Amino acid sequence: MVSETELLSSIPTQLWIGGPVNATGGATFPVHNPATGEVIAQVADATPEDAMRALDAAAAVQAEWAATPARQRGEILRAVFEAITSRAEEFALLMTLEMGKALPESRNEVRYGAEFFRWFSEEAVRVHGRYQPAPGGVGRILVHKQPVGPCLAITPWNFPLAMGTRKIGPALAAGCTMIVKPAGETPLTMLLLAQLCSAAGLPDGVLSVITTSRSSAVTAPLLNDPRLRKLTFTGSTPVGKKLVEQSAHGLLRTSMELGGNAPFVVFDDADLDAAVQGAVLAKLRNGGEACTAANRFHVQNSVRQEFTDKLVAAMAEYRLGNGVDPDTTLGPLINENQLDTVSDLVDDAVAAGAQVKLGGKAPGGAGWFYPATVLTDVPAHARILREEVFGPVAPIVGFDTEAEGLAAANNTEFGLVAYVYTRSLDRALRVAEGLETGMVGVNRGVISDPAAPFGGVKESGFGREGGYEGIEEYLDTKYIALP
Repeated sequence: MVSETELLSSIPTQLWIGGPVNATGGATFPVHNPATGEVIAQVADATPEDAMRALDAAAAVQAEWAATPARQRGEILRAVFEAITSRAEEFALLMTLEMGKALPESRNEVRYGAEFFRWFSEEAVRVHGRYQPAPGGVGRILVHKQPVGPCLAITPWNFPLAMGTRKIGPALAAGCTMIVKPAGETPLTMLLLAQLCSAAGLPDGVLSVITTSRSSAVTAPLLNDPRLRKLTFTGSTPVGKKLVEQSAHGLLRTSMELGGNAPFVVFDDADLDAAVQGAVLAKLRNGGEACTAANRFHVQNSVRQEFTDKLVAAMAEYRLGNGVDPDTTLGPLINENQLDTVSDLVDDAVAAGAQVKLGGKAPGGAGWFYPATVLTDVPAHARILREEVFGPVAPIVGFDTEAEGLAAANNTEFGLVAYVYTRSLDRALRVAEGLETGMVGVNRGVISDPAAPFGGVKESGFGREGGYEGIEEYLDTKYIALP
């Protein structure tokens, strides 16, 4: 594997607008390693003027890219998939350095993120319309799909590669140009991806990356420009609401993948060993810093103690440490603010009467670490049951009847994903249909799949990413009336 120093020295740190370019004024901002707090890079700090440069480039090549044969667009995406795969270890190390996750987690993300380029390379040639006689017998109906036009993608820090490829893949496959504004905490992975896209033959201007420490100021002029036709965002619900408000003036087409508060429901007929294994995956994948992470564990009271004991034993096996250490299975949180948030939520729950069965206190020292934590007897009014913890903390609460368990699971304004463990097919289907979420995992702790539609309901947003549905977010439907 390439050394950390060699890797970091090879990564573009300028803006990517038809290639590497300096930010107007030459300002930069630091990128930190969450395991040490040290600065690992200085990245160009874009201005609103730079954002408009990126939109100028996207608008200038939009018609040409849309007219590029779908097969050719797909082959470029496939070439990028191959390039990511061939440099998987570099991507994994880079993500661990800027985001903190353990290397095995980063490797999993590289495989997952690359797959969106392969999936949508195949979907590029499967954009269909339809032709039919009008029911009244007069004329014909022709339905045609066209790319929406230049898009802006705002991506979060928790999955530096996959949250970008999940948006870039379908946009490029559909014939749209795209500007990506990655999170300020993790811009390096996206800059490396842009470099690979260019080397794979993607024309200049089709994909731009603008890195900035002033997100709202830089994206505001883009949202107000009529040339931009689509906004796709993954992040918190409060920020998503603000972006929807800002985009409403121009009736900008939007898709929002927002916060979650996922329930993990275990019934008394479940295979408890399988449920614990799924719980660990649903809770500790990405260190708990995922919108799909199980946030509330609702366990039927007759098996709650046994489940708790098994979960404590399983989570106690996770080793906290620097993500590049081969023995580490749980890396640091992204920054000091997130460490404070997780600590505050746990402290609030304990003050309200919750019992700490594992972890519960940050170790201190360098880096932003928090241990795997299990809480029991968590009262209903504790903030940790209402707010997304985004950390390795599992609060457990009990219920008696199926109806009570379902009601508790739905007792949130969020609706992204839920997990259900039961041996009964009837119960699994009944509860899955009753859950107010966009996705349900039945006897599975990880559900994300590029071939499946990802998205939520209620305050978890709208629109879908991945699957056959993902490319539709980047297509307009045009009806042509024929005589």
